[in-house]
Amino acid sequence: MEPISLPEPGIPAGNSSPVAQEQFHVLVGVTGSVAALKLPLLVAELLKIPALEVKVVTTERAKHFYNAQEIPVTLYGDEEEWQLWKGRSDPVLHIELRRWADLMVVAPLDANTLAKVANGICDNLLTCVIRAWDLSKPLLFCPAMNTAMWEHPITARQVEQLKGFGYTEIPCVVKKLVCGDEGQ
Repeated sequence: MEPISLPEPGIPAGNSSPVAQEQFHVLVGVTGSVAALKLPLLVAELLKIPALEVKVVTTERAKHFYNAQEIPVTLYGDEEEWQLWKGRSDPVLHIELRRWADLMVVAPLDANTLAKVANGICDNLLTCVIRAWDLSKPLLFCPAMNTAMWEHPITARQVEQLKGFGYTEIPCVVKKLVCGDEGQ
């Protein structure tokens, strides 16, 4: 079955243009880490790659750290998941997004969402997309949290759990954190 083309928010389904076959689709997930401040930069850099189409799935907490007006691609949140589906034959957004994407990158992946994904909890659009993810496609995750949270013993177990699912970790870097600490 051919996946449907999702309408852009605010544009009726009949008016959306078909996606070119040669496009590579990247779905960016963003969570409530202060590192979400970098979302506009990440999207801008991705858009420099020819034939790459980008869409973003955000958690509600991530919205605190960036200005949606600075994101020049389609941005989906929990509200769109419920607005799109009205009845049995309507598309389910988290399934349509996982069908659309060739690759998913979750950057940043905060401690809360890391714990949810590691334990199979899917209580928002982003965690539902991840839970429904086609494991034959790459999923990259970029943990981002305070060093004290990163060093907690449960974090290593949760990261290993995600790797066990076949996801790829993009390791943390050592730097000066927003709180003033230096560490991962």
